[in-house]
Amino acid sequence: MTKFRIILAATVASGALATGAHAQSTGAIDFEDAIIVTGSRSSDVGGIRIPDTTKATGVITDELISRQGTNTILNTINLLPGVSFQNNDPYGSAGGTLNIRGFGPDRVSLTWDGIPLNDTGNYAIYSNQLLDMELIGEVNVNLGSTDVDSPTAAASGGTVNYRTRLPYEEFNVTVVGAIGEYDFYRMFGAIDTGVFTPFGTRAFFSASRTGNDNVFNNYGKIDKQQYNGRIYQPIGSNGDFISIAGHYNENRNNFFGSLPLRTDANRVVGPNGNNRFPTNRDERFYTLEPCELAAARPGVADAVNTCGAAFDYRFNPSNTGNIRGSSRFTLSDGLVLTVDPSYQYVKANGGGVTTSISSSTGAASGGTFESGRVIGGNTYYGFIGGSYYAGIDLNGDGDRLDRVTTLNPSQTQTHRFGVISSLRYDINEFHTVRIAYTYDRGRHRQTGELGYLQLGGAPFDVFPVNDPIRDANGNAIQKRDRLSYAILNQVSGEYRGQFLDEALTVRLGVRAPFFKRDLTQNCFTTSASGFVDCVAEGQQAAYAAANPNYSRPQNRTLKYDKVLPNVGLSYRITPAASIFFNYAKGLQVPGTDPLYNSFFFAEGTAGSQPAPETTDSFDVGARYTTSKIQAQLTGWFTRYNNRLASAYDPEVNETVYRNLGTVDKWGIDGSIAYSPFQMLTLYAFGSYLKSDIKDDVVGGVCSASQASSGFRGCTAAGQVFYLPTAGKRESGAPVFQLGARAELHLGDFDLGVQGKRTGKRYIYDTNEPIVISGTEVYGAVAPGYTLFDLDVRYSLASLGAPNVFAQLNVTNVFDKFYVGGFGGNLSPGSSPPFVQIGAPRAAMFSVHVQM
Repeated sequence: MTKFRIILAATVASGALATGAHAQSTGAIDFEDAIIVTGSRSSDVGGIRIPDTTKATGVITDELISRQGTNTILNTINLLPGVSFQNNDPYGSAGGTLNIRGFGPDRVSLTWDGIPLNDTGNYAIYSNQLLDMELIGEVNVNLGSTDVDSPTAAASGGTVNYRTRLPYEEFNVTVVGAIGEYDFYRMFGAIDTGVFTPFGTRAFFSASRTGNDNVFNNYGKIDKQQYNGRIYQPIGSNGDFISIAGHYNENRNNFFGSLPLRTDANRVVGPNGNNRFPTNRDERFYTLEPCELAAARPGVADAVNTCGAAFDYRFNPSNTGNIRGSSRFTLSDGLVLTVDPSYQYVKANGGGVTTSISSSTGAASGGTFESGRVIGGNTYYGFIGGSYYAGIDLNGDGDRLDRVTTLNPSQTQTHRFGVISSLRYDINEFHTVRIAYTYDRGRHRQTGELGYLQLGGAPFDVFPVNDPIRDANGNAIQKRDRLSYAILNQVSGEYRGQFLDEALTVRLGVRAPFFKRDLTQNCFTTSASGFVDCVAEGQQAAYAAANPNYSRPQNRTLKYDKVLPNVGLSYRITPAASIFFNYAKGLQVPGTDPLYNSFFFAEGTAGSQPAPETTDSFDVGARYTTSKIQAQLTGWFTRYNNRLASAYDPEVNETVYRNLGTVDKWGIDGSIAYSPFQMLTLYAFGSYLKSDIKDDVVGGVCSASQASSGFRGCTAAGQVFYLPTAGKRESGAPVFQLGARAELHLGDFDLGVQGKRTGKRYIYDTNEPIVISGTEVYGAVAPGYTLFDLDVRYSLASLGAPNVFAQLNVTNVFDKFYVGGFGGNLSPGSSPPFVQIGAPRAAMFSVHVQM
């Protein structure tokens, strides 16, 4: 640790939430209240709670959240069975990879106080943009199912929901200071007003600042700031309330640690396509040499160098914010209305650089220089055939002969409005029904403007959309230009009844989502893989005439709807022991990328409307819960139909899609938390996963060279070839996981030790090794790994300051080297996939003071 700062931050969550229920929206929480004991410390053991519901659910409370140090909440749920999360850095500010029961992040609904956080376009989850840990009251995970009012198009793998704590009833100022390795620092502070009106109004306001160096090389930093607030107004004494909360988060960080997964001996470790992955922990740290952009020379066709092209030079900036409302009103005896409105804003991109061309030909070709791309006698500017044509002097040397390195990130700006409303009616004390209406509308603007780079390869502005490079006609040059409206109207209903002296709980639900995707593509779609050419609007008619086989710019509206039932049963054998069963029908609507790819096909023809995924998920399990034991064992099965999968390729800065047809997945999850006496808490958890792809998947069409070499059984050019996926496991998901935690309390000292074994993960759906040009460069699996974490807390309670403590957190205590997060891949190609290096050991020390 080379830097020390005095830092202030808010203390960990309040003593009680409005409810301890596991559900998402206010309406879902209200519906659960009748059967879940809330607000009681005896309902969790060491911060682990297993609600007695019809679903397989796990809850982590603020007690355990606070002991995980500064991180992302998704790293905390790594302690639940079936959940696998790999952090890209030790402090949670650089993203990560989530997997639940083998379902990737685009199939897990992430919600915050009930509002959906998944990207409206591709349903991605961004773990570095979430709420400060100190303000989270609890996080819960529904494994394999969601609530009937959930506003999600992607929840096949379940739901993760975290809830903001309530403002304290007494005035409080809390401060925390944090320092750590890699020049980590954190400032976090909050003020709780306490009750400040005769009506019981109370509020809190907080701010934080976090920073650290890149953990793997000498380039790049992480800089994060966040602001939060909440005003809470109780109404009467029966639990009614109105609440308004606000949030703003700003991240500025470089990508890092994503390397090609190959270990050829004749290559060096690094982030470029010609580099390799490390083979041990000493090789994890690599150096990026300083560079300068190619010099501008008047009258000469300047070529480019690679300065700024390395993956680690790319910025991953984001500005995100939201306003969250929630309310509960008792209209009459047994009739309750809840309304949760929300607004979200996103401005973000994924970095990237490219070569932009002033002219259509270079000096090496001996051709004549033009101001753009010449096709059929016409000159075009824009993004054409994978290249950028500007028709301007890009580097200020007085000519238009050059190829210049420029910034070209994929820019996204989103405005999202939503509301979840619910009306509950108690027929009597044993039977309750509710109806709900959910609305979600996301305006998703995706562009790809160019920006200039500084001499050393860094951008002048990480958001080139603010001031894009314009072509000779004054139009912004960009690699994509599309506007999407993702709209959901959903009605749902739910019944819960108790029978057999309240021992049997029956839950029947149905949701009917109506999804609408209003898509406007302003570029020409040139292939079924979604490649596009983007020229200015005034040139599009001529460009269409010159390229009749391309799909011209257009608008399409696609609709998806389905009735999705779910059934749950829970039978209480004794006050502590129960068994449960749950069935849920799921729907996964294709994201915007595969939908835009379909524009290549004429409207109404095969391929013009990708089919949605559907799932049938079954859970059966048993649980035992007391004030000393929280235990649950679940067996589950999910069948996919039309399984669409995706993987991000950082080299081309694109997401690649594949369809696996029918896939069966099944497994077992289990956990037990036990506190034999007040000083000791023990917790163990584990899961096993099996997936079975039913059919071989179409891999493509044989080329002449593939036919001559017999590639994948090719005998003639034009023949369709298949990939050997039948009977194989899906890639990217661990085969098994085992973990444990022990917590010891000795007076003012608390000691926590936790460890987790993550099993092997297949790289490809074909379960084949990575073979490049006939040479195996990596095996078929990323090996399993075991990580241990340590947390030590010293409280000043014996000195009369119970809310003052110091805490040391050490992650990856033994500095284990391992392959970090990666998405699934279909089969070996011409280059290896890029994967993250597992986060190295890091120690963080913090001081928490509440006054």
